[in-house]
Amino acid sequence: MTRPRNREATRAALLKAAKTTLAEQGFQVFGINAVARQAGCDKQLIYRYFDGLEGLLEAIGQDVAQWIGAATDNGTSSQDETYTEKMIRFADVYLLALRASPLMQKILLWELSAPAEQVKPLAEARGKAMFLWMKRARGDAIPPPGADYALINASVVAIIHQMVLSSSVSGGFSGLPLQSEADWQRLRDGLKAFLSRLYAVPA
Repeated sequence: MTRPRNREATRAALLKAAKTTLAEQGFQVFGINAVARQAGCDKQLIYRYFDGLEGLLEAIGQDVAQWIGAATDNGTSSQDETYTEKMIRFADVYLLALRASPLMQKILLWELSAPAEQVKPLAEARGKAMFLWMKRARGDAIPPPGADYALINASVVAIIHQMVLSSSVSGGFSGLPLQSEADWQRLRDGLKAFLSRLYAVPA
């Protein structure tokens, strides 16, 4: 690979090589030398741009969160949306975006199976970036009172991860097929109905 001269382009190329290495080989192989080989560069560049392996994992976490933000920002939105409408839209476009990104699916799969100390920098960076993005996306919309919406939001993301990752591994989850477009439409419709009830304003 010919290394770009531009600083930002070089950093982006290294980050892309790191994500590809992680997705294809997992945390057990992932390291400075493996990323340098993938990028076709001297490993000192990784230290220069990311201060080592932990900084590189943090950068991947931030990049994944930015990908989530960009993907979900593609859905229609308006200032008049309620909190419930925003969360339902977020869940739907995130499901579609994750389905369309085998790279992100592989990274999530490896993250689930890796030792906690290896995953921690990536998970913490992604969690922090996602929290800030969700705060911006929510804007002035206020959650309906009477429920733990942080718990609900985290559970919704977990459901989406489980469904998409299970579909890529076994074609479904717990007897629910997830192969045809009709299968996925059924899931999307079901999630919308489910979330409408979870986020409903108490009477």
